[in-house]
Amino acid sequence: MVEVKRKDGESFESLLRRFNRKIQQSGVLVRARKTRFFEPIKSRNLLREDAIKRSIMRVEREELKKLGKWPQTGMKFKRK
Repeated sequence: MVEVKRKDGESFESLLRRFNRKIQQSGVLVRARKTRFFEPIKSRNLLREDAIKRSIMRVEREELKKLGKWPQTGMKFKRK
């Protein structure tokens, strides 16, 4: 836990800057980012299934492009 006490006559900006520096030095942000973006290791079977799904989607996408039913490149798609 990082704790910073305000000195006499210290502005809020300098207090905040000192606090941010203490946080950076303590490594709290690095640990938080590691836990936030942690992805558990997938098994070989799951990796294989994902690769198969990607290849099937790629083939379907190419077929739609050849038929002219796939939207032109450069257009943005909305994800649901």
